[in-house]
Amino acid sequence: MTEHLYALIMAGGGGTRLWPLSRREHPKQMLTLFGNRTMFQVAVDRLRPLLPPERIFVVTAERQVAPLSSQVPDLPTENFIVEPMGRGTASCIGLSALHIRQRDPDAVMAVLTADHVILKEDVFRDVLLAAQECARQGYLMTLGIQPTEPSTGYGYICQGEVLDSVEGFDCFQVERFTEKPDTETALKFLEAGNYVWNSGMFIWSVQHILEEIHTLMPGLHGSLEKLATVLNTPDYATTLNSIWPLLHKETIDYGIMEKAQKVAVLPVDLGWSDVGSWASVMVLHNSDETGNVQVGESMLIDTENTMIFSSGNRFVATVGVKDLVIVDTPDALLVVPREQAQRVRDIVSRLTLEGHSHLL
Repeated sequence: MTEHLYALIMAGGGGTRLWPLSRREHPKQMLTLFGNRTMFQVAVDRLRPLLPPERIFVVTAERQVAPLSSQVPDLPTENFIVEPMGRGTASCIGLSALHIRQRDPDAVMAVLTADHVILKEDVFRDVLLAAQECARQGYLMTLGIQPTEPSTGYGYICQGEVLDSVEGFDCFQVERFTEKPDTETALKFLEAGNYVWNSGMFIWSVQHILEEIHTLMPGLHGSLEKLATVLNTPDYATTLNSIWPLLHKETIDYGIMEKAQKVAVLPVDLGWSDVGSWASVMVLHNSDETGNVQVGESMLIDTENTMIFSSGNRFVATVGVKDLVIVDTPDALLVVPREQAQRVRDIVSRLTLEGHSHLL
């Protein structure tokens, strides 16, 4: 039964780790990194067999509403929720829960992302249905990704006892959340077998999450209550813009999930990636016999394990190099070793510090 199931797609991020292709006005979720659809379009597409457009909501920054709406024109404009500025996922989700609750007080909301890759879309839809059933039993649900390596780039969730089995998926009590570990700890988690990666995807009833915000984040709850009184009135925008800058910035993980009592995880293999670096983009493309990936017009001579991603009109050539990521755009060129691809965010920080706003 899906009549009370809603999806919230969080689409407000800047995607700085995929600079120079990802920019403030054209962030990761608006990019076409694979195939011929943007990441946002794909995020909506994989929900279509499950939900009508009327029950798919998007929360984003005001400047991104128009371009995102143009990419998926059948989504109702009133389903785009504007966050005046980033104040962490707790505030973002709380605001969205208000809007969905007003539409349907019995709603279960699946909190999803606009910029992750999910290859096993049928499994994704099946696990959302299973998680919905657990959420109706009063649990705050999160999806845990079965780890394939001792990654230090993800948070981890420790599974406790089995609470239920729904549609072939086991629902586990969450013992604890762990922030991104060092390599030694990540290896121990992998060997233990009862740890999963924190996907950042959640499922719960709107009423339950708002009750938890009331209990665990009373300051945020007070602000949301003020907004609830003016939803769909002429005073809403003014009230939102006055309240939002004063909110404490906090994640839903720390503000709610790590402190709430009834928290559960559904471990699942989704063929998932958060596409958190150019190295992860490379892994998701088919490589040739020497490990190279070519997107755009290029020539590689005596080159190994290297990706050329060209979005401009220039021809890119390499000779005698290996283990590089090269991203060419009309106004910027990135060259970075694959193992240091995460450091792209350092470039964005430096550009910001030095006032190069035209490159951000």
